[in-house]
Amino acid sequence: MLYCVRVAFVPSRKGILGQGAVIKYAGGALISSLVLDRSEDRPLTAQLHSSLRTMILRGDLRAGERLPASRTLAKDLGVSRTTVVAVMDRLLSEGLLEARLGAGTWVSRVLSDERPVPLSQPVALGVAPQSIKISQAMEQVLPDLVARKRLPRHPHCFITGLPALDEFPMAQWARLSAKHLRTDRSHLMGYGHPFGLKALRKAIAAHVRSSRGIHCGLEQIFVTGGAQHAFQLIGNMLLNKGDKVWIEDPGAIGGRNSFIANGAEIVPVRVDSHGMVVADGVAKAPVFKLAFVTPSHQQPLGVIMTLARRLALLRAASEADALIIEDDYDSEFHYVGHPVSTLKSVDTTDRVVYVGTFSKSLFPALRLGFIISPLRLVDAFKQVFNAFQPGLPTHAQAVVADFMEAGFFATHIRRMRQIYADRYQSLRTESEPSLSDFLDIQPTNSGLHTVGYFRRFGGDKDIDERAVSRALMAEGISARPLGQYAMMPLEKKGLTLGFGAIAPQSIRQGVAKMAACLQRLLPPN
Repeated sequence: MLYCVRVAFVPSRKGILGQGAVIKYAGGALISSLVLDRSEDRPLTAQLHSSLRTMILRGDLRAGERLPASRTLAKDLGVSRTTVVAVMDRLLSEGLLEARLGAGTWVSRVLSDERPVPLSQPVALGVAPQSIKISQAMEQVLPDLVARKRLPRHPHCFITGLPALDEFPMAQWARLSAKHLRTDRSHLMGYGHPFGLKALRKAIAAHVRSSRGIHCGLEQIFVTGGAQHAFQLIGNMLLNKGDKVWIEDPGAIGGRNSFIANGAEIVPVRVDSHGMVVADGVAKAPVFKLAFVTPSHQQPLGVIMTLARRLALLRAASEADALIIEDDYDSEFHYVGHPVSTLKSVDTTDRVVYVGTFSKSLFPALRLGFIISPLRLVDAFKQVFNAFQPGLPTHAQAVVADFMEAGFFATHIRRMRQIYADRYQSLRTESEPSLSDFLDIQPTNSGLHTVGYFRRFGGDKDIDERAVSRALMAEGISARPLGQYAMMPLEKKGLTLGFGAIAPQSIRQGVAKMAACLQRLLPPN
């Protein structure tokens, strides 16, 4: 069938073809819907290939239809024959065209049977067709992840999850980094060991022994791409669909979502001033597979799990033949006395899987964490890491190992403890005169954030903490509602207040702005 189509071309500098030029039929199909723009950065070869490929796949050029000769097509389009030949050769190699000796070039007949039926309507960017469904587990966690806009990138009041990036010893880090960039390339640029760099694992073992009271062998340590990666690996390895997992409520969202994505049945367990209420967990699910806890600085309430509760949790896990995941995310930063001992350090039953991270002690962009496995799981972890862990970047691991072995890490931790103590005290001091009518800010001896509970306003009038949080965010103040961390209704409502990432002057300004906003939002006491 013959047809004539007007094709718009952008004029070349030589003026070969003008606007609205018409392609003459000279054997083979007329090429429609094809525009070459010589002002584009993209080469004409790439433009022509993309246009012809699209026409073939969507059926504008039918299976078995003959294309013009290369000379004819080159003349019609005002391009060199070399360009046309290169494009046709590429389409031949992709199987979209087929050459017949002495008869020219044709659209592949395979497409008559194999070409997928095109969508009746174009799909908008980011919107999946109705026939494609994500997993039920992912449907559970995605709304929460979108709502809370996780993973903060820039320090501001009163963001949680970021350390004091402005106080990091970058000069020492840069020297160590440069030293390793000058080492053997095959060591630096090849695939890393799936368990992690040996030097880093040795440094971690020495550190947790002296600082966290954990005595472990090198074979028990596995380096991960951060704590979240560790939770996902543990869930993949240990959980079957429907397995019950105790989760602190309110509690850490990242760990909870990892286990939901693995098909676990989440059991929310209450938290009080002594930590996880183990009796509540036993009452709800005496038989469980995992318990996830943050005993040294509960996320988000900041309480420390008492020894009695720790021993009760170990007993419950032993009776249920369960394992405990201890997330020790920011307990390095303890301001009064010595850091609280880990749950793993008192575990005599070999049931605690300890997860640590360098995101708070160094900086988040490292994406480095680690697992300390119970002896009973070492072989299983080795198999999983050998199968699924290609090895993390060697350079970053080597720099962290040197940073620890040279004593810079310990010096940095000691210095940051004082800085965070000063920033916490600044928050307390600045808040007392201006926020005390609105929030009861809780004392804390560790970590990078605290909690402010709403004081009662207007008798029994309830407070929409999420609406308050949104209003504060509109003013540039990040203060997450506690309800965002909870699965069950909470007795007290409040906001999380991070202080680690911001200097005292910024804290002062943030408190003033927050007080002005709360004054507008909340009725007088």
